[in-house]
Parts: sequence; structure tokens; C-alpha cells
Amino acid sequence: MTDLRIRAATPADLDTVLAFWKTSAEGTSISDDRSGVERLVGRDPEALILAERGGELVGTVIAGFDGWRCHLYRLAVHPERRRQGIGSALLAAAEERFVRLGGRRGDAMVLTRNETAHHAWRAAGYAPEEQWRRWVKPLSD
Repeated sequence: MTDLRIRAATPADLDTVLAFWKTSAEGTSISDDRSGVERLVGRDPEALILAERGGELVGTVIAGFDGWRCHLYRLAVHPERRRQGIGSALLAAAEERFVRLGGRRGDAMVLTRNETAHHAWRAAGYAPEEQWRRWVKPLSD
């Protein structure tokens, strides 16, 4: 896996990332648009981490740290590139970032129905906390 390049996204990557998520990420988010991802990268330029192989985007993860908690979103690997260590490399980069920033525990947003992701997260050492439930309120239409 020496040809795998892990790096932070730049504004020039955003359209590629959005297109990548349409084929590689499970589900969609209210923030899956150009302005949402621009805000993320503008506010925290190191939060959106990319994996590239041969110049092609093959994986992403958002490693957001708010000073209190470490949140992981959008861990996605191209379907044809799964089980090659890309997700593990992305999570390692995210966890290194969290430790560098003083984070103590990472938590991940994982869809209940995404059994494939459950296996990947468990293999990476993460476990569900059944006592928690995500509560949401859209702030705009």
C-alpha cells in the first residue's frame, strides 16, 4: 500500500469529493453540497481527509474535532477498492489528528442498516453504544 497517498482536501477537490460520495458513500446528508463542504474545509482545513491511489480518489473520512469531542463522518472507500487497507489508513490518519489535537475518544456516525460498515468499524476497534440515540433538528428547509 506504499502507493496510497493520504492528505487533507483542498477547495479544488470538493467537486470530486461530492461526486465520489454519490458512488461510494452510503446515504446522503443535508450537507452534501458544495457550500456545505466548502464551509467544512474553510472552517477546518484538515478535517476532510482523502486517500488517493495513482492520482485517483479512492477514500474519504471527515475527522472533525470541536475542542471537546472527536467525530468521524463520511468514511467511504470506492466499492472496487474495499478490503485493501484504505479505510484503515484513513482512520489511522484521523486518529493521529485527534491525538495531536488533544482528543480522547473518537465516535463515528454509522447508519443502522449499513451492516458492511458495522464490520469495518468493529475491525477498527469501534463499538456501538446502544444507550445513545442521535437526535436531530433541521435548521433550514
